[in-house]
Amino acid sequence: MFEIVSKRELAPNIVEMKVHAPRVASSALPGQFVIVRTDRAGERIPLTICDYDSEKGTVTIVTQAVGYSSRKIIDMNEGDAFADFAGPLGCPSDLLDLTEDELKKKKILFVAGGVGTAPVYPQVKWLKAHGVDADVVIGAKTKDLFTYVDEMKTVGNVYLCTDDGSEGFHGMVTGLMKDLIDNQGKEYDHCVIIGPMIMMKFAALTTKEYGIPTVVSLNALMVDGTGMCGACRVTVDGQTRFTCVEGPEFDGHKVDFDEAMRRQNMYRDHKKTHPETHNCKCNG
Repeated sequence: MFEIVSKRELAPNIVEMKVHAPRVASSALPGQFVIVRTDRAGERIPLTICDYDSEKGTVTIVTQAVGYSSRKIIDMNEGDAFADFAGPLGCPSDLLDLTEDELKKKKILFVAGGVGTAPVYPQVKWLKAHGVDADVVIGAKTKDLFTYVDEMKTVGNVYLCTDDGSEGFHGMVTGLMKDLIDNQGKEYDHCVIIGPMIMMKFAALTTKEYGIPTVVSLNALMVDGTGMCGACRVTVDGQTRFTCVEGPEFDGHKVDFDEAMRRQNMYRDHKKTHPETHNCKCNG
């Protein structure tokens, strides 16, 4: 069993938990994820690792309530325990493949939206530890929905934007990205985008205009975490790839976002279904 050692609400229906999982914490890297189950009969839920502490043996996850199983997770409290907490899974950020000299020459921009801010944090933190200061654009509909802003300010140069203008730049992340490049003289040669699928699509189109190599995280497509169910299939550069085992990060200029969004929407109604209303025919 994997005990929840702390819990805090980041925003409405968004909760951060630190979970005691020493073996996962000792080998986790930025960009990877875990598979959790609340109990032995629970659904397997993939969640991106948002932070880890190998000395304390804890792994930090952030969960947004969007369906029955995610609601069960955020209803858990400090002292409760997950039945399963498997990981780390997936490929680490491609930034980890670069040497320190190569990293220090990079001008890196991160773009985060919604709960995507949390998985951006460990990458920016890792870069800071290796002497690299990255710029981070964080977008939200309104200021009350921001998460991880204070933590991010300790490791990166943060630029905020809101759809309603309640804090920071008034507009979408794409508008702030263009403002940084066109009006503030910023230059970038690498961009990482994590957030809602529609945001990643248009942010990637923006970086394509400027010729900035871009990576996106498709963790929202994952279901079983092993690639066996096929729900995480995505077309990248005309080829079928499996997000769970080959990702979750891919070249943002080669992802078929329209197909990915159609696949994501296939499960929207199912996620809201209480399992007690499901007529199981698998004899499980």
